[in-house]
Amino acid sequence: MAKINTTEVISNSKFNRFHLGLLAWCFIIILFDGYDLVVYGTVVPLLTEEWNLTSVEAGAMGSYGLFGMLFGAIFFGTLADRIGRKNVIAITLILFSLFTLLCGFADTPTMFSTFRFLAGLGLGGIMPNVIALLTDYAPKTMRSMVVSIVLCGYSFGGMLAPILGILVMPTLGWESIFWFAGIPLLFLPFMMKRLPEASTHLIRINKKEELIRILSKVSPESEFDIKDELVEVKKTEANMPIVGLFKDSRTLSTLMFWIAFFMCLLMVYGLNTWLPKLMIEAGYALNSSLGFLIVLQGGAIVGTLIIAKLCDRYGSKKMLVPMYALGAVSLTLLGMGGSSFVIYTLVAIAGACTIGAQNLVQAYVSQYYPPNIRSTALGVASGIGRIGGMLGPILGGFLLSISLPIQLNFIAFAIPGLIAAVALSFVPVKMAYYKHEHDHSEPTEEMDVESNKMNVL
Repeated sequence: MAKINTTEVISNSKFNRFHLGLLAWCFIIILFDGYDLVVYGTVVPLLTEEWNLTSVEAGAMGSYGLFGMLFGAIFFGTLADRIGRKNVIAITLILFSLFTLLCGFADTPTMFSTFRFLAGLGLGGIMPNVIALLTDYAPKTMRSMVVSIVLCGYSFGGMLAPILGILVMPTLGWESIFWFAGIPLLFLPFMMKRLPEASTHLIRINKKEELIRILSKVSPESEFDIKDELVEVKKTEANMPIVGLFKDSRTLSTLMFWIAFFMCLLMVYGLNTWLPKLMIEAGYALNSSLGFLIVLQGGAIVGTLIIAKLCDRYGSKKMLVPMYALGAVSLTLLGMGGSSFVIYTLVAIAGACTIGAQNLVQAYVSQYYPPNIRSTALGVASGIGRIGGMLGPILGGFLLSISLPIQLNFIAFAIPGLIAAVALSFVPVKMAYYKHEHDHSEPTEEMDVESNKMNVL
């Protein structure tokens, strides 16, 4: 009777149809996640006029969804390490799709804000679990790339919102673009059938047969038998995943990741909400200003894919620190004006170094922590980040309300990028390995060194 280490099988697997299917489903989920997040920035100029909102009131409405994301990220991130990532993905998808759809039927700011908060619960919980599930099954040599490709779905969704705004809103009104958010509800049954559950959870609930079936797809060239023993790394902090974030010399890393998430999401959500309005203030028409939002997301896609490849080769930290700094520089220069080509180029660079950097730092965190606290690490970091995300729209609304020079508005969003770069530079580069019964796997820059014990199913 053979002994099979699931972590080793998955890490050494080659990208195949199983991985492609997982990547495709996760990409679709994150695409609508990105659409739902950016859609408010698309309609805020019209909502401000129709409901006679001040800039501060409009900024506060944008933050209600982020307030929900704060609770959703922390609650659903930790819940997934207990009841399984697949189940939580389904719950959160229903939440954000249904209540974003209902935003299109809201006729008062209070009702709209309530729906945005409830949608935010799902939006906050979906991304950490999708990333964690991808990392669970991605081959070791391309984890950053696989996660980053899926996170580009966020930017495609972010581009789709203003595109539909340009095409649909003039005829059907602002309500119409919220209706598209209900589409994921239609493919939920198919998603539940195709998505795998995390191997660590299947071992914990004694679903050996299901795990063997999944491993056969992960590594078709290998032979598995139901009589084989499955061995899996199990950490002593499994019953208290949040405590694990501070064990084994992870305290500094955890705190620095939290600061980086906070600052980056402040920039991301501030720009997603207020970039069109800022460009209108700078003299551009509404459609042109929505075009800048499209370029922002396009830059994020290109930057994510290029830097992700370099992250897999040279390490995430070496790439992310200069990205954050470059994002701050591009935002500062953006406020100084220039030709259309220069402005569009700076917006694209800002997209790569804010949204793109946020995509990549999530991939970094998903590999930095052990599998059994991976959803928790991402969920809590995302939750802390949402506090910054909540402040972004409020900060932008406040700055516009006091009529500062346009240059100072952009500088205000650039400063958090520098702080994020400094914070990430303090994250220790740790070496990780799994202790097997007869050998040691090659160290990688993924998680902390810690003692492990084998749990035999």
